[in-house]
Amino acid sequence: MSERCELCGREPVETTLHHLTPKEMGGTYLPTANLCIPCHKQIHSLYTNRDIVTLGLTDLPSLRQDERMMPFIRWIRKQPASTIPRVRKSNHVRKS
Repeated sequence: MSERCELCGREPVETTLHHLTPKEMGGTYLPTANLCIPCHKQIHSLYTNRDIVTLGLTDLPSLRQDERMMPFIRWIRKQPASTIPRVRKSNHVRKS
């Protein structure tokens, strides 16, 4: 299904359901967002589920203002909707 990414605003893109508070951290019934695959992958490549909660990245404005997400969002907005870049997990996430 093609929709609009709630984080970067690109459309029409295929979206996935992102639990703003990770399910394993109690977010099963809390708010979710429809994110394009690149934005969703980028969040999980930069942060562990614990980081997302600890750093307060549990809403869209916080994710948009995060210093590590801002450059990615600026870049992905300029890419065609069909672009799905390779994402490498940060060393921090790989070690967790």
